[in-house]
Amino acid sequence: QVQLAESGGGLVQAGDSLRLSCAASGLAGSHYHMGWFRQAPGKDREFVSVIDYSWVSTDYADSVKGRFTITRGDAENTVYLQMNSLKPEDTAVYYCALVHTWARRRGSENYEYWGQGTQVTVSS
Repeated sequence: QVQLAESGGGLVQAGDSLRLSCAASGLAGSHYHMGWFRQAPGKDREFVSVIDYSWVSTDYADSVKGRFTITRGDAENTVYLQMNSLKPEDTAVYYCALVHTWARRRGSENYEYWGQGTQVTVSS
């Protein structure tokens, strides 16, 4: 059974940094790309970033490019999302998710497994 667990959210001020973590278990050798999405109140879930299963390729939404960095974590099947220069508009619940096909990495409908989410709140 595949499970995802996010951590690292919190309340920060504009300009601060946070690092989110996502740990995946139950993959049994399957190759999934690990992505991050976010959903603000009253808005659709949107793509934030993704890293391929070989930890080589990454992709970012334009709104976070240059501020957020996705990397492989220290533990197996763990990924970090380093978020710098946070803005109030980054406030959302952040979800970790898994997708099989790199070409479909930006569509939330293509992701098979989702975590429960972690709240990030950025005050102005």
